[in-house]
Amino acid sequence: MENPGRKLSTSWVLVLFLGALLTDHLATGQLSSTFYDSTCPDLLSTVKSGLDSAAASDSRLGGSLLRLHFHDCFVNGCDASVLLDDTTTFTGEKTAGPNANSLRGFNVVDDIKASVEAICPATVSCADILAILARDGTVAAGGPSWTVELGRRDGLTASKSAAESDIPNPTTDVLALTSSFSNVGLDQTDLAALSGAHTFGKAQCGAFVGRLYDYQGTGSPDPSIDPDFLATLQAACPDGGDATVLNNLDQGTPTTFDNSYYNNLLTGKGLLNSDQVLETTAGTTQDLVTSFGSDQSAFFSQFATSMIKMGGISVLTGSSGEIRTNCRAVNS
Repeated sequence: MENPGRKLSTSWVLVLFLGALLTDHLATGQLSSTFYDSTCPDLLSTVKSGLDSAAASDSRLGGSLLRLHFHDCFVNGCDASVLLDDTTTFTGEKTAGPNANSLRGFNVVDDIKASVEAICPATVSCADILAILARDGTVAAGGPSWTVELGRRDGLTASKSAAESDIPNPTTDVLALTSSFSNVGLDQTDLAALSGAHTFGKAQCGAFVGRLYDYQGTGSPDPSIDPDFLATLQAACPDGGDATVLNNLDQGTPTTFDNSYYNNLLTGKGLLNSDQVLETTAGTTQDLVTSFGSDQSAFFSQFATSMIKMGGISVLTGSSGEIRTNCRAVNS
């Protein structure tokens, strides 16, 4: 005879399991590409117009805006905390080591936010504007497009300490990079694909100068660097020189979004240690570097997929957070 208690217990477990599945679905399904269709139908065209206008005189802008979105999502999720100025109650993320004197594009975000507020007051979050700009800046440079999921709300605080600890370090190895990505729900495929954003943009000498003269305390340069490339970098970044001098991340097509970045890595011409180790470390990332280097379509497809995934990290939706009217400050 069937045990009634066992039947009840099994049924209850099934209910809990289905409830967990539903909860997980809702957590990942709260964003929607049609979120502003009725409340702000001209949002996408307004953002694109503002970007196009600003990018006409700044070829670096696409890479800078993509980086803003990346650095935002890795700290407390994609909540536009990276845009907040310091207050009397918290120190924001702009002066954190990974961001200080290197993140840019804040004024462009301010201008576009003002344009959006003019047509749709208190409706569109700064976090969503960042996500749209990351996509549009990529497309403007020749890269792939993707459907941006929308409906994020803005955070109420920021954290310099979290930015210091959570944003991946350009001097680290694949193990540490994998851990940083895993902490926010991204895997090694996402790591290899999203690193491809370094196909455009620039980096300061201070981010990689250690590779040129004293790699891992050896007193010698990183042996994985192509000798001619090493000489070029040492001329641009002399030991003890100006750490803020800018260098192209991609040695082939520095203002175009393509797969040249991966071919740089295959020839020992990755600028950052966190770039080159993707190719010199046997395993998933090394295989993907080879694959993406030979197949730009595969890179573009995975980059788009990984950007959508990254854009969903710990988002605030519903009644959480707020819709800031000024991206630099929480509402009064």
